[in-house]
Amino acid sequence: MAASAWAHVVSMSTGELRFDGPIATYELRMPMYEVAHVTNPETALLDHVRFAGALRVSSACRQDNGTYVCTATYEFPRMPTTVDATCTLFQITVPNHVHLLTAISGANNDQAVFDQTIPQRTLRLRPPSRLEEIARSLLSGMWRALASPVALFLIALAIAARSKREAAFLIAMYLAGEWLMRPIAPRIPWPLAPRFLEAAMALTVAYLAIEILALPKAGNRGPIVLGLGLLHGLYFASFPAVYLAGATLIQAVLIAMLALAALRWATPAIHRLATILVLAAGLGWFALRLLKISM
Repeated sequence: MAASAWAHVVSMSTGELRFDGPIATYELRMPMYEVAHVTNPETALLDHVRFAGALRVSSACRQDNGTYVCTATYEFPRMPTTVDATCTLFQITVPNHVHLLTAISGANNDQAVFDQTIPQRTLRLRPPSRLEEIARSLLSGMWRALASPVALFLIALAIAARSKREAAFLIAMYLAGEWLMRPIAPRIPWPLAPRFLEAAMALTVAYLAIEILALPKAGNRGPIVLGLGLLHGLYFASFPAVYLAGATLIQAVLIAMLALAALRWATPAIHRLATILVLAAGLGWFALRLLKISM
């Protein structure tokens, strides 16, 4: 299990799709260490990057100074104004793999980020406005937070709050931890496998639930929540800051709603039952990820 935990906190590749009329040339660049465990990378990599309506007419791959480079030519029925792209590289590399794709047509260009939560994106071959870029990134960050163990942790955090003031303090400490991790993550001296990281995140949910059950009148949980926020911040570390801004916004809204509901309507029996369910969910998620690590 320890040996299988070695991977990369940030797994990333880049791609450029450059148009000349209805003909487009795509170049995929990926570090060689990311390709090491990919079977038949000369065909598999390009098979996991697709453009709707395009026919791939040629392709070739090579090594270039520690980088694996694949180049392919695509033919579209006509010069498109938008490109519907699908990237599933996370299926053959590591689950937290991120692909940054840039589409260029003359002076027009657009950029999109793909991962396992957002494998499909539409790129517009016109200059996107700054507002469009920000809105798209904010929404992507929101979705990434909702489709992750973070959402389960927020429920546990809402249960842990015993007053409105404490709820505000705990979410502030948690979100601060996520943001503090951004400058720390690139300096972490050891790699963490994504499944190991998800298992650890699930375990934080179980830990907080156990503390609520065993120590219902425990004192200041702020430092603990700050530390757990640092761990969760690794989940967003490889994305632009605006993604985390979107995640921060949706997390703040959700925790406020959940905490208010718990404080206003939850009886002691419901409070305890909800804590037990969160504990079971956290342990279940942890066991599932642990099983996948060991396979």
